[in-house]
Amino acid sequence: MIDEPLPEALSAEINAVLDDAGVNADRRLVMRMLRTAILLGEDGTSRLDLKIASAALSEMRDAFRLFAPYHGVPKVTVFGSARTRTDDPLYVQARDVAAALAEDGWMVVTGAGPGIMQAAADGAGPELSLGVSIRLPFEEKPNGLIAGQDHVVAMKYFFTRKLMLMKESQGFICLPGGFGTLDEMFELLTLQQTGKAEPMPIVLLDETDGTFWRGLQRFIDEHLSPAGVISEGDFDRVLVTDSVEAACAEITRFWRNYHSLRWVGDTLILRLRTAPTDAELAALDEQFSVLLSAGSIERTDPRAVEVADDDVVELPRLALHLDQRHVGDLFRIIAAINDLPSASDD
Repeated sequence: MIDEPLPEALSAEINAVLDDAGVNADRRLVMRMLRTAILLGEDGTSRLDLKIASAALSEMRDAFRLFAPYHGVPKVTVFGSARTRTDDPLYVQARDVAAALAEDGWMVVTGAGPGIMQAAADGAGPELSLGVSIRLPFEEKPNGLIAGQDHVVAMKYFFTRKLMLMKESQGFICLPGGFGTLDEMFELLTLQQTGKAEPMPIVLLDETDGTFWRGLQRFIDEHLSPAGVISEGDFDRVLVTDSVEAACAEITRFWRNYHSLRWVGDTLILRLRTAPTDAELAALDEQFSVLLSAGSIERTDPRAVEVADDDVVELPRLALHLDQRHVGDLFRIIAAINDLPSASDD
């Protein structure tokens, strides 16, 4: 169990170590990690399992340090095949979409490898590229566009790599690829569908008149939806396109009015850039009442916990009790908020 206590004397010793190290911020969480490490030792955990846990924690620290200086910069992760050649139209698409978003102030995150990853890094340029590479015995080393800078971190495990490729970005663009690309794309969809990740824009970008993603969409429409293994409309959260311009617009439009969310108890708080009018709020409440477990969509002031954390308290807010069975439909509410006539394009 997470809060399994340690002997009082041992806890005192750990606190003394933290005092010596000058660890004060979020001390309880640091204590929890140290306690878990000690309990792993007490459990007689196997050497292999300890190596996995130790390496994963170490890799996450390295990645957190990589991303920390760019906390306030919007980021988009680009996924795609490492085998795509530089003369492939898909390479050009990846390069162009990354260049367009970089010009608009976005950083581009990739797996730091060749193919589509190199194309995206090429388009964004070295200063606006971040890479999270994977150490494999048979793959090429990280591409030279970012490998020589402090803009790349190497991972041993795919699960820690995927965590960082997804955790830090505010949008995702997937170009055609193999098992790895499809794995990343389906994990994105799963996290969104289940509400385990905050809603984000997802674009499946193909070459002009390409059929790769359209084939996937057809499979979903003809097999997954009729079989009932996904909900009808689950794939609506994704834009399938062969247009670089449409891909960029989908990423940036998602943040036109919607800013962020936070759960406070069982209440969902949506932070906006522009407050809706009374008529717009009434229309939102009528349109999405079926997704609520109780009450209505209402304006709210920042909650006490938000004020304590100084969590964008200057922004207007909406509060609602979202039925957890409909958490995967939250992207629909966000889309409607972004389409409000009162929303600003500034």
